[in-house]
Amino acid sequence: MRALALDIGEVRIGIAASDVTGTVASPVAVLPAQEVLSNARTWRRVLDDYEPEVLVCGLPETMAGDRGPQAQNVQHVAERIAASCGIPLEFVDERLSSVEAKRILRAQGLNERRMRGKVDMVAASLFLQTWLDCHNN
Repeated sequence: MRALALDIGEVRIGIAASDVTGTVASPVAVLPAQEVLSNARTWRRVLDDYEPEVLVCGLPETMAGDRGPQAQNVQHVAERIAASCGIPLEFVDERLSSVEAKRILRAQGLNERRMRGKVDMVAASLFLQTWLDCHNN
């Protein structure tokens, strides 16, 4: 099963995809949030290229595991995106995925300025991999 992950932010949305077997997650792109919300050509191209069977969206839960206002906002946006493209939606805890993504990018030698556009898609691939591992066991 091919899955597409969305790391939804106010300005950008990081996108990651699984391979066709649903085993390995990889970063794909970062698009302006408005392009995804408006179903722009760039977003439709991602959907056409990967043909996902499910969207996996990261929810920014608190460290205590609660869903605060930010998680509710992300959930609302994710539901709009899923409805507009007719793909089932699942959620996964994304706590600390951006922190881990920054650590990985720093280890590759990127500074804050050069990693800015990459953090969201790397974070999406991290929580997608967690989701895939849970669904494959």
